[in-house]
Amino acid sequence: MQPRNMSMSGVVDLAAVKAAGEAKSKAEQARAEAARQGGVPAVAPSALVIDVDEASFERDVLTRSSEVPVVIDFWAEWCEPCKQLGPLLERLAVEYNGRFLLAKIDVDANQMLMQQFGIQGIPAVFAVVAGQALPLFQGAAPEAQIRETLDQLVQVAEERFGLTGIAVDPDASAPAADAPLPAGPYDALLEAAVVALDSGDLPGAVQAYKNVLSDDPGNPEAKLGLAQAELLQRVQSLDPAQVRKDAAEKPADAAAQIAAADLDLVGGHVEDAFGRLVETVRRTFGDDRDAARVRLLELFEVIGGDDPRVTAARTALARVLF
Repeated sequence: MQPRNMSMSGVVDLAAVKAAGEAKSKAEQARAEAARQGGVPAVAPSALVIDVDEASFERDVLTRSSEVPVVIDFWAEWCEPCKQLGPLLERLAVEYNGRFLLAKIDVDANQMLMQQFGIQGIPAVFAVVAGQALPLFQGAAPEAQIRETLDQLVQVAEERFGLTGIAVDPDASAPAADAPLPAGPYDALLEAAVVALDSGDLPGAVQAYKNVLSDDPGNPEAKLGLAQAELLQRVQSLDPAQVRKDAAEKPADAAAQIAAADLDLVGGHVEDAFGRLVETVRRTFGDDRDAARVRLLELFEVIGGDDPRVTAARTALARVLF
């Protein structure tokens, strides 16, 4: 199991010896800092299985991997083998008693992470050890094979990186959900963005929302506002008649279909916009395919992840990708 260096900007291959040495050094520094602060407290068994998304990946996977190997289960609701493998991995996470942490990632909702790991099919299982990504296996493997793989992972983590896992208190309860954080000092910036939108200053609105997100990347109001402002900015200079003509005459032209999808969404034709881009992903390859996929994810942000039309389109997208 050769490690690959992982970062939030993607996968970067390094020489194995150098990568392992750097990762071990970082892990040792993290453990020393934790010891200085009184050590890492024991966790409840239920805390050994966590849901992770793009916003929490760095904190819950990369950072935690300096304390304990993190096994990642890439899954989706529509994937039948995932429904067999997921509960097995969850049971083993508890049985291994803190020797690894299980992070579950829904590929439909986190396609950037799917791309960064090079996922071609699900279920797919990786591990991250001291910041190093290790491919483990793909598909619903037999339990004996999974145990053997996990035993090797635990051994590598301990021998190469000194990671012996985290303490588990069988009598502890899982921590209560974090209380909502108090709102940051963003009211003025958000108000400035709204004023800019109302006055037609789309570049100003985009910048105001980006200013909020630079300090608070998960701010839902700013994420939604930015997606909407960028969409309006894109369509501002389009000639609708020409865009529609190009899209009708060039069904395999990704740029033409992307522009038409933007117009579809602005006109309220949400399902048409999503369907157009899913079909474009199916028809195209390489950079064109990736451009259509990325634009579809951007349009999901405009509508909001809880909208059933987004859920349906995510499933459709996953099916053409896999």
